[in-house]
Amino acid sequence: MSGVMQHQPSTQSQPFHVLAKPTGPKCNLECEYCFYKEKEDNIYLENRKANSLNMSEALLREYVAQYIKSQSSVEGPIINFLWQGGEPTMRGISFYRLAVQLQKELCPADKTIHNHFQTNGILINENWAKFFAEHDFLIGISIDGPQFIHDMYRKTLSGGGSYNKVIEGLNWLKKYKVAFNTMTVVGRHNEKLGLEVYQSLKALGSDNMQFIPLVERFDESQNQLSGPIQDEEQKRYKVTPWSVSRQGYGHFMNAVFDEWIKHDVGAISVQLIDVQLDVWLGRPSSLCIYRKNCGSGVVMEHNGDVYSCDHFVYDKYKLGNMHEDSLDTLALSHQQQKFGEDKYDSLPNECLSCDYQKACYGGCPKHRFTATKTAETGLNYLCQSYMRFFNHAGPWIHQIAQLVRQGVPAAKIMAHPQLRVNDGDINKRVKVKRNDLCPCNSGKKYKHCCHA
Repeated sequence: MSGVMQHQPSTQSQPFHVLAKPTGPKCNLECEYCFYKEKEDNIYLENRKANSLNMSEALLREYVAQYIKSQSSVEGPIINFLWQGGEPTMRGISFYRLAVQLQKELCPADKTIHNHFQTNGILINENWAKFFAEHDFLIGISIDGPQFIHDMYRKTLSGGGSYNKVIEGLNWLKKYKVAFNTMTVVGRHNEKLGLEVYQSLKALGSDNMQFIPLVERFDESQNQLSGPIQDEEQKRYKVTPWSVSRQGYGHFMNAVFDEWIKHDVGAISVQLIDVQLDVWLGRPSSLCIYRKNCGSGVVMEHNGDVYSCDHFVYDKYKLGNMHEDSLDTLALSHQQQKFGEDKYDSLPNECLSCDYQKACYGGCPKHRFTATKTAETGLNYLCQSYMRFFNHAGPWIHQIAQLVRQGVPAAKIMAHPQLRVNDGDINKRVKVKRNDLCPCNSGKKYKHCCHA
């Protein structure tokens, strides 16, 4: 089997996290753009019976015990459990009651456990909301914007739109004051509607937003990509019609940024902006996509199979199975370390000489299938989008970073005079002399503040 490898246990504690899939790829929606659909067809053929895609309680017990043990000696007070799918609510609430019980029994006195749960929301009812509230779960709700956008691709199994069911579930979360964030797929269907999507999520009460670029491919026969492909085969695969365009993600995020910086700094968290602010402040990216190396997060399927990444659930990237090797042995293996290091080591020369290299480090390896101007492989399909966003938002994020370094609330940036120009162009230059007070309201002269 291609996933077989030689394991060498780690000699020291290192941080890693696990994305657990209690129902594998099983889902109660039929989203046309779902990147996991082909995995259900190509990897889980032997597990097509619905119940065979459920994680057993025995595996749950072993997973919780091993993961807590692996994190107990890692620096930091928090142990994070990440639950996803498919659709994780399909495993049933009793499964997660058992998980919480095990967590409480095994958690060290100096640690606190947080549970993060990603769902499409349509099965959330009062019982689920009470459970999430009681145990302080953070819920990620998948929603693509207002109903006319969301229902284009996020269909029920009978072919209808799912928006109203999502809103019902979200309302239960809000009634019981369950913390939630929103995860929005950005594709061809909404790439020109960044402002409308942002405003709709804000109206729903989302103060923490993640915008995920949709980039999927299929071959000449319209077969969706079902595994890693060689460089010489790259040209056979084209992006799907619903994928975001090369510049579309940048266009979308610029529209989001322009609204956010005028009205919502300090009140709403947008993942991409937060990550780039960390970069400007010299901190490591909190998101693997923009780190120099990835590999700190593995995925565990319903049957205990562990893979290098949720985007690479293919035999080539199988690390092993929890029934055969310990979780930390798999997550800290040489194979996984090499997977993470390859992210930087495989960058094309164009990326290595790019002024924005440290802002993205080439992005997610899944999206690095286009060629550079010199015909070198490995350029990210979204490179033009990233450049568009960095050029547009970068100067402002730099100014926010200056405020943060000075101990000034980031929200002060919203008083900047450039944000109040009539034509709405936030990058229209307002003349500020070097000895004037900085327009960011830091109290310092411009030459010692944002001009630096």
